[in-house]
Amino acid sequence: MKQTINKSALFSGSCFALITTAFTFSIRAGILPQLGAQFNLTAEQLGFINLMFFLGFPISMIIGGLVYHTFGPKNIMKAAFVAHTLGILLTIFAGGYTGLLISTLFIGFGNGCTEAACNPLIADTYAGPKMNKMLNRFHMWFPGGILIGALISKFMTDFGLGWQAQMWVTMIPTVIYAVLFYGKTFVTSKEETNVSLGDNFKAMLSPLYIFIFLCMALTAITEFGPNQWVSVIMSNSGASPMLILALTSGLMALGRFFAGPVVKTLGQTGVLLTSAVLAAIGIYMFSVVTGPLAYVATVIFALGVCYFWPVMVGVVAQRVPRSGALGMSIVGGIGMFSTAIFQPFIGSWIDSARAAKTAMGLTGAQLELAAGQDTLVKMLTFPSILMVLFIILFFWQRKSVVAVEAH
Repeated sequence: MKQTINKSALFSGSCFALITTAFTFSIRAGILPQLGAQFNLTAEQLGFINLMFFLGFPISMIIGGLVYHTFGPKNIMKAAFVAHTLGILLTIFAGGYTGLLISTLFIGFGNGCTEAACNPLIADTYAGPKMNKMLNRFHMWFPGGILIGALISKFMTDFGLGWQAQMWVTMIPTVIYAVLFYGKTFVTSKEETNVSLGDNFKAMLSPLYIFIFLCMALTAITEFGPNQWVSVIMSNSGASPMLILALTSGLMALGRFFAGPVVKTLGQTGVLLTSAVLAAIGIYMFSVVTGPLAYVATVIFALGVCYFWPVMVGVVAQRVPRSGALGMSIVGGIGMFSTAIFQPFIGSWIDSARAAKTAMGLTGAQLELAAGQDTLVKMLTFPSILMVLFIILFFWQRKSVVAVEAH
């Protein structure tokens, strides 16, 4: 007897799981200054806390991708719920630096499990053009959830609600996705029959895949570096850091909705090169402007980074197809791993800039603004390198005409 599959519940549960991921990203970004103040943490220590978030993500995402067909999406999402719940509760009741490191790692595990399970789950649930439409709608909820979470964090902070109360909010979508998934029959996964894991690994040793792998490390930190540190860096710029994060996420969600026509017009390599240029301009503007002009910089930065992740994954899917789902998971994994590795470096850049600016006689808000702007100049290195790499990719791949589906 054929089991009935509630496609709507599975899709809605996946969306709320991704909203949980987005909330843990944006609300955590919003409470970083409060954590630093309460536990007397340096910016470098906050960077190591961020590292654990981005480190747990790729580990569980890659493992989940490898075992998806044997362990199953239902069990992976059970693991996600346990990891999310433990991570959130351990954060709320953390007694200091070590507790925050452990709790943030659990949250990262939960987020990686969500990514590993929900993408193929939706692909298996829907067929043909509807699959692409539903994947589009699913991916909208990461920047959309960040937008909602950033606004929640700002308003709660403005009304004097502390970081513990804000972390409790992240439990709401966590409980909702657990309820939506509970007792549901999941679709049977589609096995890849014509390409083996050996073929995947062989394709991943190709020069193009290795090149994209390296580029992904830089595109990810270009996107997530300024976003994750926005509260610390922009807190004395005369603009609201959480409004900057919310505006960035809203524009990214809108940009990804129209990704299809944009990529069709410029091509994959054209979009990536244009994105690197816009991201560099945006970060440079962040480093020199204050007040309302910071929102102009936000628009340029958001348009620069919004296409990085989906188009990079699209390049792998279209130009190195034999790397399969594993190849896409590995590229996503290196993106998050790179973001993890760079977090303490960014934190140490802020600490060093503070020390240097203090020696120059700056204090208070003026000191914090100067230190933040100095750190942003260093972050400009990432998109600057990408511009060179994507020019190389453009000429390398100029004869390759491949249609890319937006996602």
